[in-house]
Amino acid sequence: MDRLTLYIGNKNYSSWSFRPWIALEACGVPFQEVLIPFDFEAGNPSIRAVSPTGKVPMLVHGGLKVWESLAIIEYAAELFPEVGLWPGDRQARAVARSYSMEMLAGFGALRGACPMNMRRPVGRLDLPKGVLDDVARIETIWRGARDRSGGPFLFGAFSGADAMFAPVVSRFECYDLVNAADTLDYMAVMKALPAWQKWEKAALEETWRVAVDEA
Repeated sequence: MDRLTLYIGNKNYSSWSFRPWIALEACGVPFQEVLIPFDFEAGNPSIRAVSPTGKVPMLVHGGLKVWESLAIIEYAAELFPEVGLWPGDRQARAVARSYSMEMLAGFGALRGACPMNMRRPVGRLDLPKGVLDDVARIETIWRGARDRSGGPFLFGAFSGADAMFAPVVSRFECYDLVNAADTLDYMAVMKALPAWQKWEKAALEETWRVAVDEA
């Protein structure tokens, strides 16, 4: 089988790259990483040689290109069904995908006000309308999923749904947005993953700075 190659952006900022990267890394899917730094206001034109959208992430497998975080996770789950990128139970799997799609398409207020920035010192901002509603909805998702599964992750074992929410864990911490004990517990579980720690270490070592992402 041809090896998977995952093209990503800056680890400090690129929440979209973080999702499929941590999904593949945490579940043991073999892949090669290629980082294209986005250190320009409008991104990096070099990615257009690889990606039809001019954006990351982008997965290349032989002659196939797959883009968008969730599509990459889905493709890897089909290639490697044994690694458990989705829950084994059909109903749990449907809910995991529903949550993942909600994360993909929603929570615009949180995304806009609190961009992922792992180097940012922890501290609160004056938040625009809608951010706290997004935070409350995400906490409800996490709480309900872990109550049903028994944890420690959303559906028991780590899955693609956890990967889709990984950047939110970073946002909640950096912008000091939450204090509920169960929310903080889930965040600690995610941050204890070796895959998380590997990504974060690399993110903190980056020197690129993108002004628009420095809230």
